[in-house]
Amino acid sequence: MEQIIEKPYVIGLDMGGTNSVFGIVDQRGTIKSQTAIKTQAYPDVKDYVKAAVEALQPALDVVGGIDYIKGMGIGAPNGNFYTGNIEYAANLVWEGVVPIAQMFEDALGVPCRVTNDANAAAMGEMTYGVARGMKNFIMITLGTGVGSGIVCDGKIVYGSDGFAGELGHLVIDHSGNGRSCGCGRKGCLETYTSATGVARTAREFLANRSEESLLRSLDPEHITSFDVFQAAEKGDKIALDIFNYTGRLLGTACADFATFNSPEAF
Repeated sequence: MEQIIEKPYVIGLDMGGTNSVFGIVDQRGTIKSQTAIKTQAYPDVKDYVKAAVEALQPALDVVGGIDYIKGMGIGAPNGNFYTGNIEYAANLVWEGVVPIAQMFEDALGVPCRVTNDANAAAMGEMTYGVARGMKNFIMITLGTGVGSGIVCDGKIVYGSDGFAGELGHLVIDHSGNGRSCGCGRKGCLETYTSATGVARTAREFLANRSEESLLRSLDPEHITSFDVFQAAEKGDKIALDIFNYTGRLLGTACADFATFNSPEAF
């Protein structure tokens, strides 16, 4: 008689524009092992999946191997819960429609689902985190881009096509001279309040202002949001002004978002 193995773990993948972080997680949300690869290092998505599976092997060994994995969940930019695809993601190296769930199912032999990374974060907070007990809230993720997961009456908002609630692509500068966004429009919130947006603001402030700053010792083209953070911690005036500028834009946008679903929290 064939022995049925209990499968107490799942693989979680947090796919960012820069890094992909994998965790083997139990039913309580405890991470048993983890690993990571650079998303940007694989221009061919087939090579990415191959590298991911190889990187996962030592993490899987910790829990007894793939036989103990029930499935895999992926949070990815422009991940479509309805189709299992990543579709035209502005902050990923792959263009067009990528059948990422099917590719990982084929490679690992376990069921796989994908959703927008911010929707996944919202579900995580609702199940295990600070949003437990909440039925209406908005999750904002700030990284390479700006993502959002909207929960209304206890359910993630997906809309008709799986892409409802992309608040990072709400246009906040309607002058026609707003910053260009990877989505093809200009003036999106993402271009100002993401990590990359903070770096863009730093370059603008340094070019348009004359006062001294710790940031002036860095190559402007390679300044990161972390550089701005470190300078702000040391009391650097320009760095602090960058944070105030960014925070005001994000706060104003959140105040606008609150009008359509009366969230308990952001």
